[in-house]
Amino acid sequence: MPKPNEDTPPKPKGLRRFLGALGPGLTAGAADDDPSGVATFSVVGAKFGTQFLWTALLTWPLMAVVQMMCARVGMVTGKGLGGALREKFPRWLVGIGAVALLAANLLNIAADLAGMGDAMEMLHAGPRLLWVWVYGIGICLLAIRLRYQQLASVLKWLAMVLLAYIVTAFLAKPHWGQVAHDTFLPSLPHGKEGWSSLVALFGTTISPFLFFWQASQEVEEDKAKGRRLLAWRRNATRRELGDRKLDVWTGTFFSNLVMFFIILTAAFTLHAHGKDVQSTKDAASALQPLAGDYAFLLFTGGLVGAGLLAIPTLAGSAAYAFAETFDWVSGLDKRFKRAVSFYAVFIVATVGGALLDLFHLDPVKVLVWSAVVNGMLAPFLLVALLLVTGDNKIMQGQPSPLLNRVIVGFTALLMFGGLGAMAFLGA
Repeated sequence: MPKPNEDTPPKPKGLRRFLGALGPGLTAGAADDDPSGVATFSVVGAKFGTQFLWTALLTWPLMAVVQMMCARVGMVTGKGLGGALREKFPRWLVGIGAVALLAANLLNIAADLAGMGDAMEMLHAGPRLLWVWVYGIGICLLAIRLRYQQLASVLKWLAMVLLAYIVTAFLAKPHWGQVAHDTFLPSLPHGKEGWSSLVALFGTTISPFLFFWQASQEVEEDKAKGRRLLAWRRNATRRELGDRKLDVWTGTFFSNLVMFFIILTAAFTLHAHGKDVQSTKDAASALQPLAGDYAFLLFTGGLVGAGLLAIPTLAGSAAYAFAETFDWVSGLDKRFKRAVSFYAVFIVATVGGALLDLFHLDPVKVLVWSAVVNGMLAPFLLVALLLVTGDNKIMQGQPSPLLNRVIVGFTALLMFGGLGAMAFLGA
């Protein structure tokens, strides 16, 4: 048996190590570009052009450090984020956070299912509501049927679907000089609408559901590899943390690259031609005559793949948050009969999102509500995360590095500042 915290040779190097390291960080980053996120990026690009391209440069390192901090929680403590928070805060307070997360995720799932349904309808595959329920029920059945490793493998491959949005951007034939100028010479937003869009971009990119998903998947990874069966396994080796850092930084880079190119596409097609969009359906419909059939098909097909990737993480993160808060048996590696409460929350989140779509809610309002809840919850969760990851006892002698805590604190201040500016301008 290997000694605690020592790596067992031989270890892969180079490209093999890189590919082997990809996992929870890649899927978490890719899941951030869900259909509701695509809608947000498209609306911002259509309304403001290339003005907000610079945000992708800022949100990438901030998102990466936050996600790595969440990964460290799972790897070091053997608990998800909800379980770690329970060691620092009372159950009722963590419970409020879990309820707020579920509310935000319900709205996100509703927007994602609506976007997937719209995509299928635009592809002449049948009515929108039919596909909302096909995808909603299908995702629930797959989550119950597949074990963690099978589901994780599916999600990892689905991440590749998002490459469609990068290809679409080149079909839009952007002016690269303007792109470079607005990317590297940022300008602050003006007025309530501009600040609201900035808060929405941060809320969509640095999302609370990803915090819980990332930490819980680290625990699932350890269980799948049998690590938690070892009595001495209470933290993570330096190499394991290094591999996860590689995974997380790659996943978040990919996520923000896709965000960048979606804004760019909308800027040089929709904004350039004065097209106002309110949803992904508007964006795809307007894109076809401006950038061609290939761009339309890539954009629309990408919505379906993005939704299939994102909805399990949205519903799963809520299920993990509740299970860890209230000490339920949990995990996508568990059979349904062993974790009924965990899967019940997963089903409620997914089917609840489908039910919301029956009310034909304004897609823009759904996105705004989701962004507001996420934008309000995220900075508070970041503060709680700082307190947990700075606690030497909870973190088994492996607290987050000081630089990471400073960056996450700065991120929380930025998000609090954005909310304050929006509230002040709205007064």
